[in-house]
Amino acid sequence: MKSESLHPEINKVIDFKVLKITSPAFEEESNIPTKYTCEGEDVSPPLSIELIPEEAKSLAIIMDDPDAPSGIWAHWIVWNIPVTHFIKENEIHGQQGKNDFRKQRYNGPCPPRGIHRYFFKIYALDCLLKLDANSGKNDLERAMASHILAFGELIGTYSRSDRNH
Repeated sequence: MKSESLHPEINKVIDFKVLKITSPAFEEESNIPTKYTCEGEDVSPPLSIELIPEEAKSLAIIMDDPDAPSGIWAHWIVWNIPVTHFIKENEIHGQQGKNDFRKQRYNGPCPPRGIHRYFFKIYALDCLLKLDANSGKNDLERAMASHILAFGELIGTYSRSDRNH
């Protein structure tokens, strides 16, 4: 029996298109402005999305920090975002799930020490997802695994100014 027939969703995930993700607020692998962090207004940054496949029905966002002391830390989980090429600052048009702060909202960068990287991952999906509002990152990843048409990410960095936290 071929491995392809055991897990056809794996082949689909591997065969996705690439989205181009940028932000007018910060460049790739550069410092995220304080406004979008726990030391500022703690609002989500604006995001531009290019090369979305025509057949996309929705977008999903996972923003996480792979440098967190306890492992990858999810800061923002959103799905069923209507297809758009620009998400404005502090704008939510979808269902927000529970992040690792146990909140259904964006919680910006707030590293305990040192410079951390933050990955804004955007997925173009071929459907709307049926997920409970209390769903987290793992639930979202499982639900969208066989529905990803395209994927892209923007990486920003941040280090807190007050080192005593």
